[in-house]
Amino acid sequence: MTHSLEFRAGILARYEDVYTPEALRALEALAPLDQRRRELMAQRTARRKRRAEQGERITFLDPAALIPGTQITVADARAGNFDGAVIPPDLTRQWIQGTGPATKPRSDVRSGIRNVAYALLSGADGWMFDGEDALGQVDTMSLDNHRNLKLAIARDPLFLEVAEEVASEMNRWAEGFFGHPIIADWRGQLDFTTVLYRARGLHLDDRHIRLQGHGFSASIADLALYVANNHERLRAAGRSVVLYLPKIQTAEEAAFWNSLLLALEGHLGLPTGTLKAYVLVEQIEQCFQLMEIRAALSPHFVGFNTGRWDYINSVSDALAWDRAFVNPNIQSITMTYGYMRTYEDRVRRAMNTPDRNGRFALWQGGMEPNIPVGSEAGVAASMKRAVAGAEREQREGASGKWVAHWKMVHIVRPVWERAGQDNQAGRAFPALTYGPEDAAGLTRLEDAPRTIAGARDLLSVALQYGNAFLRGFQAAALKPADFFGNDDVLYLMEDMATGEIRLSILWEWLHKGATFTEADAATGTAAGDAFTPALFARLLDEEYAKLRQAGNRDVHDDSKGTTLPIARAIVRTYVQSDTKAPWYVDLLNLNLGVEELAVAEARIARFLEAFEKDGTRMTENQDF
Repeated sequence: MTHSLEFRAGILARYEDVYTPEALRALEALAPLDQRRRELMAQRTARRKRRAEQGERITFLDPAALIPGTQITVADARAGNFDGAVIPPDLTRQWIQGTGPATKPRSDVRSGIRNVAYALLSGADGWMFDGEDALGQVDTMSLDNHRNLKLAIARDPLFLEVAEEVASEMNRWAEGFFGHPIIADWRGQLDFTTVLYRARGLHLDDRHIRLQGHGFSASIADLALYVANNHERLRAAGRSVVLYLPKIQTAEEAAFWNSLLLALEGHLGLPTGTLKAYVLVEQIEQCFQLMEIRAALSPHFVGFNTGRWDYINSVSDALAWDRAFVNPNIQSITMTYGYMRTYEDRVRRAMNTPDRNGRFALWQGGMEPNIPVGSEAGVAASMKRAVAGAEREQREGASGKWVAHWKMVHIVRPVWERAGQDNQAGRAFPALTYGPEDAAGLTRLEDAPRTIAGARDLLSVALQYGNAFLRGFQAAALKPADFFGNDDVLYLMEDMATGEIRLSILWEWLHKGATFTEADAATGTAAGDAFTPALFARLLDEEYAKLRQAGNRDVHDDSKGTTLPIARAIVRTYVQSDTKAPWYVDLLNLNLGVEELAVAEARIARFLEAFEKDGTRMTENQDF
């Protein structure tokens, strides 16, 4: 035990290569800032509660106000009157960034580190090694993630041995799919991809550390471990130390992240601005404060990323009180739909607003979840859609895109190769404006289907995702049960965001009496009928039964009597509860390692009781 931090029994000895003396000192240096993090999370809950009780809409900030935690006014931030970060050479061209964790559930180092080899040999310009939405949290996965990254960055002999094996496997696949290999020099290829790391969000607690008897920030844990353990090797190789910051809601929270980065740079003796940060725009409140977030994070901020599922979830959650706001089927909510179109447009305008030094920032486009595995016709159709989506984002001004699987890199990257520009920073777009129409556009609905099939999709994937999470697979290939065995419909690589949005929309439909736009003979539902509690219960039973009967390929047999019933209990309770829980992940984290339904149900009930009473979120590891 250090002076103020408490660690799970035996964890320091098992992971002394992760909890190095340098990392422990960095954790101690940042630990006092956790109290401020807790205050900011309490403010989040209070804002959410106030808006729900008063029917209050999110608004733009007062131009004359100071951004909390800074000496920058809102007006100055919007005008670019701040010193933004210099984009380093290894971030100037990021046509394709892959995303995924650096390990697998319950794996040894040789098996888990294969994930890193696939990533760094993929041909992606950058790879975001995920500590958050795509990384399972069972057992010690978060620490295995750090260990494997450290070994790979150090070019440990074991990693090099595994990388050589993986390169051969990747080339065999490419020869079958493309008709030619994709890796000529595997050692040289390892140095092509920029390493990026996504820390966990401010709303999450670490599972292995406590501070003064309560939970400790997962963000601080990830930041300290990754940077302290890897900055020297990265910088010696001429590479940047780059972080992705998730789930930020306000410029005040961005300023807090900036204080963490500054404190860590100071502790490690690094020049200010050494640490670079992308920000994921995953929360609607961010879109009211984009330039303010850029300014609050200067001189570290390099760009925004436009995700889809998390952002939709935040809109649904922010308007849970508004009975007139009801989303359609999830398939209809593309980046060109209503409020999503406005969101993307505001991000690209913010990125192309210069700071006072004439510097712009980067816009990394959204996720391509397809995997080229399925029937010939299914793969061809899906890859055509994937390329068309990339072409649309490139036309709109994105400097690059995300993919969820290494096999997609060489399919999508040619879109930017043909364009031939390192990035699109500085492309001319209209200036951001902050009037009533701008605010209205961020919640604009458009006519689109809302169907029983759409409800089944929401339920099936939500159940499957919860089950996968509880088994340790926080990134999983999923599709609705009605398409199991149909190889024309491809699996999509999904992470925590897919679960969040599906439960949010189901809650929205049930508690706002959403009506269907089409009839459904199987359920006897007519167009105009409401999504009732009885219908929800029936569909939940039917979709759950399909998963119980599915083959091991789609639903692991060892989960059907253990974690799958727990996933059903969480889905049922979340959707039926009059008080909307803020995060699906809270209830999943609460039940990691649990396989007894009665234990899980008791934890679910305690969570909702505490949240309904005073907004307390149970986020600490119950099995510490």
